[in-house]
Amino acid sequence: MASQRGKALLLLTLLAALVLVAPSAVAQNCGCSSDMCCSRFGYCGLGDDYCGTGCQSGPCNTPTNTATNDVVVGDVVTDAFFNGIIGQAADTCAGKSFYSRAVFIDALNSYPRFGRVGTVDDSKREIAAFFAHVTHETGHFCHIEEINGASGDYCDEDNTQYPCNPNKAYYGRGPIQLSWNFNYGPAGDSIGFDGLGAPETVANDPLVSFKTALWFWMNHCHTAITSGQGFGATIRAVNGALECDGGNPSTVQTRVRYFTEYCSQLGISTGDNLTC
Repeated sequence: MASQRGKALLLLTLLAALVLVAPSAVAQNCGCSSDMCCSRFGYCGLGDDYCGTGCQSGPCNTPTNTATNDVVVGDVVTDAFFNGIIGQAADTCAGKSFYSRAVFIDALNSYPRFGRVGTVDDSKREIAAFFAHVTHETGHFCHIEEINGASGDYCDEDNTQYPCNPNKAYYGRGPIQLSWNFNYGPAGDSIGFDGLGAPETVANDPLVSFKTALWFWMNHCHTAITSGQGFGATIRAVNGALECDGGNPSTVQTRVRYFTEYCSQLGISTGDNLTC
């Protein structure tokens, strides 16, 4: 779950530093000139690696279609749909009394583009993709925190923009198991909680917890699924090389199976490019 995604994100960070950084790039955490993009990993440059998904500032690429449709996400994520997922978790699961459809719907108010871009089928496909990953990451909403996560602190000491608190651990928490200081810091800034000083908030406050999942999704997965890249692109965004390109094909197939199941429930096709 989160340990895999966290390692994948760290790997991508290192790749960004060692491979993708253009000669004109400056140190991590940006400080770019106005004509350069600040990538989601904190490096300056141009092109999709810098100006695409997660671009923080500068001439970032924006979707051609910025309009939202008339889909009401709550009409798609019905009680039956949500309960069909969490209902498979054991009564002893901590998440059974933590996660709820009502809180998810409340969290959506901060992310009005989620599930509302493109056609109605596109919207349902994004919703199915989100819940497929959530199902896998939490075991049908069973887990609030990463299993055995406390055994690691998930601190990227090279990230000086979001320095680790030595008394805190940044292992996976929440519906998409937010991990690492370089995610807790900006998520906290965006949502309004102390991500670096109080990462445990994600496991204590259901609304913050769902907001972190939606924050991660909108910054790393939304464009991939709404631009037609397919579900496989969201797997790569969530867990990268640890699952994709032969890293863990069985886990990829598990995610695909959930996605296919939810697309079927919502009466839509899965689209192309299911795997990564």
